[in-house]
Amino acid sequence: MDFFFPDSQDQISPFFDFHSEEHPVHRIRQRDDRYAHEALNVIPYNGILISKAIVDGLKDRGSKYTEAQRDRVYRTGAHDFYRADTSAGQLKIMGDCGAFAYVDSDVPPYSMDEVLNFYEGTRLDYGISMDHIVLAYLSAAQKKKGKTADPEWQRRQELTIEIAAEFLKASKGCKFIPLGVAHGWSPESYSDSVKALQKIGFTRIAMGGMVPLRTNDILEVVSTVNKIRKPSTQLHLLGVTRPKSMPEFASYGVTSFDSTSPFRQSFMDDKDNYYVVDSTYVAIRVPQSDGNPALRRRIQAGEVDQKVAMAAERECLRSLRAYDAGEGPIDDALDSLRSYEIIYDAKQRDRTETNRRTLEDAPWKSCKCGICDAVGIEVAIFRGAERNKRRGFHNLAMFRKRLDLNPTTKN
Repeated sequence: MDFFFPDSQDQISPFFDFHSEEHPVHRIRQRDDRYAHEALNVIPYNGILISKAIVDGLKDRGSKYTEAQRDRVYRTGAHDFYRADTSAGQLKIMGDCGAFAYVDSDVPPYSMDEVLNFYEGTRLDYGISMDHIVLAYLSAAQKKKGKTADPEWQRRQELTIEIAAEFLKASKGCKFIPLGVAHGWSPESYSDSVKALQKIGFTRIAMGGMVPLRTNDILEVVSTVNKIRKPSTQLHLLGVTRPKSMPEFASYGVTSFDSTSPFRQSFMDDKDNYYVVDSTYVAIRVPQSDGNPALRRRIQAGEVDQKVAMAAERECLRSLRAYDAGEGPIDDALDSLRSYEIIYDAKQRDRTETNRRTLEDAPWKSCKCGICDAVGIEVAIFRGAERNKRRGFHNLAMFRKRLDLNPTTKN
């Protein structure tokens, strides 16, 4: 099963100075910074998913790419831009339209020509038809109570199928492989979508709108779809990450999926920030005294002395590095963390015990992912993009290991 990692221009600078918190003066991001497949010792994914909404932007929302970056991805092609030629072979690149970016709109924002120009212009391997997400799912309990589909759900489903039919016809002669998108609000409605897309002529179908669903609901959907799925039809799960369920997904015709979850948990989750194969650790929070919005507000309000906050911040970093180098006791590091925590966290949450587990186990010391062995404890410190993204890259490596424990998801 192929794993595609959605791109949002997440790279790290190999020359970032963790002590001065500075980048080299002459740094050029696209030239110098590294993608996960360049920074890690093992390439964690089989391909990259890029979104038109991120590359080109929307009318009311700009691109996440600079004008120069956008020009280059069209000029040289996505494989060159993402440096997709690796020691393990060329990464596949899939494109979509970024439906979550326009989910509140009545209709998708792009014309068919704009979508085709994006896929063909960047020379993608796969292109997903423009879709419109159905924002609901009927549980078995709701259906028993007589709840039925909203007309808006049905409209979005029908519109997505209509667009898919036009997309497949318009993409004849294009070099990318087209995927239709199935949306629904129940196993039966998803099955109806897949049936319609197969009738149109799609042999690859992306299952959309299932990110918020429980694992059991997703399994029920794909198992129901499998009953009408043609043997030649391959399914892709959009945004779904369920490593333990991959064998069942594979048995129902799922051959690929995409997800940012392992990466985003490194800085979005409250506790599961650092992956190991069979567990997770909390990252050690040392927010920047001049960059943390909550702390900055407290300083401006006169609740916190800025000099005191900066001194506490520096002591945290010093004691953590001393501990990691075997030159300082764990209690000094924990005490300094707690002292700073009281300053920056108005809720006064005490993370001492979760921090102790992270520091005592020091999982980065035995990790050879290419990140941990290069920067040590810095990867476990929750602080700024360079550390947080490195931890996210590490998580991708561990996620790959988790997948590889399952033979259906090996490279």
